[in-house]
Amino acid sequence: MTTPEAPADAAPVSIEIDEVLQRIPHRHPFVLIDRAVEYVAFKSIRGIKGVTYNEPFFPGHFPGAPVMPGVLMIEAMGQTGAVLMSKSLDVDATKNTILFMGIDNARFRRPVRPGELIEMPVEVLFYRRNIFKFKGRCEVGGELAAEAEFAAMKVER
Repeated sequence: MTTPEAPADAAPVSIEIDEVLQRIPHRHPFVLIDRAVEYVAFKSIRGIKGVTYNEPFFPGHFPGAPVMPGVLMIEAMGQTGAVLMSKSLDVDATKNTILFMGIDNARFRRPVRPGELIEMPVEVLFYRRNIFKFKGRCEVGGELAAEAEFAAMKVER
């Protein structure tokens, strides 16, 4: 088991949507991270997702009272972790992808509605070669909406 260590002089980095799309295979309508900030290699990242009324899941979840599905909050945290992992390992996305391995301790604390901004701080709990374990949160205005621990691995496409 390797404990993540970022260089002492490492400054947090921002990752815009163009790089997000280079690092993960997801495409519209399933990209659930608009950008990321505070990236520190092998350590942490904060994903950002602006939730709009135009999300494809809102017409059916739920008519007249739209709520982002909890499983998609978990997926958004997973995509945030995948960006962190991909950039830390400098993954060639044409040859490799990052897949969920497991999800533990998932909890949903409040609904996320259209017009809200989700921030997803994700931290590396540990990593070993091509496997990472993360702890993530979905926060809206500093309030906890969801949380989970999850693992992912790099695989050949």
